Amino acid sequence: MKHPGKIRVGVVGVGYAGRLHAEKYAASKKAELVGVADLDSGRAKEVGQKLGVASLTDYRGLFGGVRCVSVAVPTRLHFEVSRDFLEAGIDVLVEKPMAASLEEGRELVTLAREKGRILQIGHLERFNPAIRRLEGVIQGPRFVECHRLAPFVERGTDVDVVFDLMIHDIDVIASLVRSPLQRVEAVGVPVLTDKPDIANARITFSNGCIANVTSSRVSMKRERKIRFFQPDAYISIDYDLKRAQIYRRPEKGAGWQDIRGETIEIQDSDALADEIESFLDSVRGRSLPLVSGEEGLRALEIATMISERL
Repeated sequence: MKHPGKIRVGVVGVGYAGRLHAEKYAASKKAELVGVADLDSGRAKEVGQKLGVASLTDYRGLFGGVRCVSVAVPTRLHFEVSRDFLEAGIDVLVEKPMAASLEEGRELVTLAREKGRILQIGHLERFNPAIRRLEGVIQGPRFVECHRLAPFVERGTDVDVVFDLMIHDIDVIASLVRSPLQRVEAVGVPVLTDKPDIANARITFSNGCIANVTSSRVSMKRERKIRFFQPDAYISIDYDLKRAQIYRRPEKGAGWQDIRGETIEIQDSDALADEIESFLDSVRGRSLPLVSGEEGLRALEIATMISERL
């Protein structure tokens, strides 16, 4: 049954991430989930039955029936699937990294522009309540330090740790520093796969800001922290504890003992649901998404430079 006013949507690839996308669309008041597609017919059927929608093995069966889609297939297929939907006049939210190579990323951005389609990249940390809450406080950082450590899971190992995990932080940092890249130094080591599983990068921006970013997918415990040092403040965010600390420089004439710290407890929220609601708003209003194709491309460019240095 068609719901007037609801945006008809499909999901391609219903592994770990795609299944979550499908569930969020099914729960959204703005969307009508029409169908899910996956090469694994058993998986497509299982998710389709659970959510009461059609299941397909060929995503092209969604053409003509949906206004927008989430693409959550393996990275090597992001380009081909996203391109086919954009060419069919359908808006796309594609998981990060937006494509397996820079050339493919550029082609998707160009195609979306030519076709007048929305292309949003699934950089979920931009919808993290801690980042949203502190966007206005983080102004002109000079040094950024970031750690994203995770225990090993098979998921995501079709790419190295830079494209799997570090790209989240690269995107957040680039969106807050907003300066062209000057140079990148990086080192990485394969541990459990044939690609680097732990990496450190030092990113120098043209405005003089330096970011030191460490990512690991072979750690014993999870850690996700980012710290910003800027002329007027030091800001520390712990994504997992959902807590931020801000230490501001004292007023002129005051001593170091006048430095005051404040701890901000971040309200819990569902970043993926927020990302999907934001995408649906862009589709309806034809507005630029929070993480546009151009922004996804910038993160991909930096990640590619780091990956090549490894």
